[in-house]
Amino acid sequence: MHAITGSGWLEVITGSMFSGKTEELLRRLRRAEIAGQEVAVFSPAVDDRYGETTIGSHADRTWDAVVIDDEDGPWGIVDRLNGEKVVAVDEANFFSGDLVDVCRRLAEDDRRVIVSGTDQTFRGEPFDPLPALMAVAEYVDKLQAICSVCGEPATRNQRLIGGDPAHVDDPTIMVGAEESYEARCRNCHVLRRE
Repeated sequence: MHAITGSGWLEVITGSMFSGKTEELLRRLRRAEIAGQEVAVFSPAVDDRYGETTIGSHADRTWDAVVIDDEDGPWGIVDRLNGEKVVAVDEANFFSGDLVDVCRRLAEDDRRVIVSGTDQTFRGEPFDPLPALMAVAEYVDKLQAICSVCGEPATRNQRLIGGDPAHVDDPTIMVGAEESYEARCRNCHVLRRE
C-alpha cells in the first residue's frame, strides 16, 4: 500500500464515526509489528472509552497506548518517544493544532506517522486539526460508514441528545455529556436550529 522509502512520511486515516478508522489504524500497527518495527501509540486524555491506556475500535480490538493530557499537549508525544520508527496517534481531532507541527517533525525525523481521527464535527464542518494534517500528509484514506437511516454511504456524524438531533449551537466537544452518535449521509444528517 505504501512505498518503502528511506525517509519518513505521514499517513492520515479519517472519516465519520463508525467508518473503521481505528480498526484500520490497528491493522497497520499489527503489520508494522509483524515486520519487526518498534511502535509507539498515543491517545488523548479526553478519550477513555476503552480504558485509560488503550485505544480501541467498535469491533473490540485494542492496543496499549500512552495517554497525552491537555497539559502536555501534542508535544508530549515527542517527549515520550524512545526511538520508535512507527508513531501512531488515535483520535487526532481531540488534539490542538500543534499536532500538525509534531507530525511534520516526526516525519522529518524519518519516522512513519499514522494519524486517525474524524475530519468533521457533528455540524458537518471541518474538525481541526484533521484538515491541516490531510493537507501535509503523503497518504490520506477517507473511510465511509453506512447511514443508520437510509443505508447509503455515510460521511457525517449525527449527534443525538436524548434521542433528538443536537442543536447547531451546542459545543463541539461535550465531555461527560449524555449523548450518542450515528453515522449519517448528507441527506439524513440533521441539525436543530430552533
